[in-house]
Amino acid sequence: MPEKNIVLIGAGYAGVHAAKKLAKKYKKDQSVKITLIDRHSYHTMMTELHEVAGGRVEPTAIQYDLRRLFNRSKVNLVTDNVTKVDHDKKVVTTEHGSYPFDYLVLGMGGEPNDFGTPGVGEHGFTLWSWEDSVRLRRHIEDIVTQASREQDVEKRKAMLRFVVCGSGFTGIEMVGELIDWKARLAKDNKIDPEEIELMVVEAAPTILNMLERRDADKAEKFMNKKGVKIIKNAAIVEVKPESIALKSGEEVPTHTLIWTAGVRANSDTKDYGMETARAGRLKVNQYMEAEKFENTYVIGDLAYFEDDGKPTPQIVEAAEQTGMTAAKSIIAEISGGQKEAFQGKYHGVMVSIGSKYGVAHLSSLHLSGWFAIFMKHMVNLYYFFGIRSGYYMLQYIMHEFFHIKDHRNIFRGWSSRYGNVLWSLPLRVYLGWFWIDEALAKIYGETTWDKVSLTNLSPLFNGLGDDSWLTATTSKMPFDWLQTAATSGASQAAGDAAGAAAQNVTTPILSHMPGWFEWIMKLIMPNQDVALFMQKVVPFVELAIGLALVVGLFTWLASIGSIGFLAMFTLSAMLGWDKFWALPASIAMLNGAGRTFGLDYWVVPWFQKHLGHWWYGKPRSIYRDSNR
Repeated sequence: MPEKNIVLIGAGYAGVHAAKKLAKKYKKDQSVKITLIDRHSYHTMMTELHEVAGGRVEPTAIQYDLRRLFNRSKVNLVTDNVTKVDHDKKVVTTEHGSYPFDYLVLGMGGEPNDFGTPGVGEHGFTLWSWEDSVRLRRHIEDIVTQASREQDVEKRKAMLRFVVCGSGFTGIEMVGELIDWKARLAKDNKIDPEEIELMVVEAAPTILNMLERRDADKAEKFMNKKGVKIIKNAAIVEVKPESIALKSGEEVPTHTLIWTAGVRANSDTKDYGMETARAGRLKVNQYMEAEKFENTYVIGDLAYFEDDGKPTPQIVEAAEQTGMTAAKSIIAEISGGQKEAFQGKYHGVMVSIGSKYGVAHLSSLHLSGWFAIFMKHMVNLYYFFGIRSGYYMLQYIMHEFFHIKDHRNIFRGWSSRYGNVLWSLPLRVYLGWFWIDEALAKIYGETTWDKVSLTNLSPLFNGLGDDSWLTATTSKMPFDWLQTAATSGASQAAGDAAGAAAQNVTTPILSHMPGWFEWIMKLIMPNQDVALFMQKVVPFVELAIGLALVVGLFTWLASIGSIGFLAMFTLSAMLGWDKFWALPASIAMLNGAGRTFGLDYWVVPWFQKHLGHWWYGKPRSIYRDSNR
């Protein structure tokens, strides 16, 4: 088969999904070349821009490097600006190169639509890119600081009044972040939080018009409760340096106008000679093929296709599905088969209003408050699953749940790791010694912890006869040794407290081994030989866990091992209440305790750097991939 060149422009939601699908299909087909061009070396999680602009997460939290997304795939990455698309010669020209194509996918997305309102570009702030979010964040921090020093009362009020134009998802989510952030802004600048005024200006008579009214009303009620002033039926006709003018003639003093009122197609496509529809979006058919141009596909917010009489919505799910439709169409062209027509299947919509409250409509389910925010996190995690990026799934979890300050997450900050883990150092060392002592007791036959012998302590290794595994005999043990051990353990645990005390044995947490766990153990250790081998190995694993915890080396992995062993011993009806403390202690050690006076301070960053570069590749600010 002759070589086929597939060129995708734009690494947004649609472009990433399409490139992933094509790369997976043609992973071993050297005749198909895939090139992804974007002006940035990263993919931006657009739905979380408000979190950066509102100071909840750091800018890098929503910036996903393309090398980490596409390393070990056949996708060639190019960081450049596209200047021309020649459909006759089938060549994409950029500022620094040119790329021939047999199939072209346009996924550059949209951009803010100011509807020709004077002053928006000069004095307003948009929220449609990573750069926008960083710029807005810095402005908010700076203007509050300036206001804290301002002596003129009226000017100070204007500086502390933040106005959002538009009550769609972006605008309301931005207001929600400001609700959460204003206490911190006020504290850092020694002002009263009540001085910071939040306002939403909407030209329509209602807000959040993509939601059912009952959901939108809940959101409006929440914002009113938090002191947000919502002005409806009020179009902004001009944005000035220190105020905005409304259609009614009213002028609102403010130094911060955040414009989220609309979206239009990326203006870069205006010279592509393609047929446009409303807001400049490019017309496509049901296979996402551009009208009048063969083998050219348009996806994401850029594409205009009427599904059941309505244009595809400019939401993430639609972008992903249009990208997949275009990829499948190209696969059908190259490899044969029937193309699949686009059918929008949307599971619902949701909007967050800060870190702790939201509203959502998912299929027939209406959610609000904690459950709506929880579902939003689940949807975001599913997104990473869809693009097969475990690395960024983990990063998202760390940023959203563990690296949060000021209680700005779904768990009210309880899960935040921002605290002095120095105080967990004694617990880490003590837990480590616990495992070292357990291991040495089994290796040398010492009877520690109430002088319980290995035979009495562990039904898993019952029948070994001696306190020391080094002198264990290989006397007969029936194939169903595990069942016998479990029964023996249950009989012993069923004795009264006086009997247990007489034997100096602590009553186990469970009186007998659950049947399902017994079944698992039989699979793992089906006979005496395997059991003897496990008996010899386990003490040394325990010793390794203990040493790792004491010196703070790979503490997270050692803690996982500790949790696993304790869970196994508990389910085996062999762990007493006197040692149960080690389980919550092991969980506590997952909070980065190894970097406090431990080797993890040096070792973990080294492994993260070198193994990360080996597996994911080294991130660059500019990509110039050729055939790889």
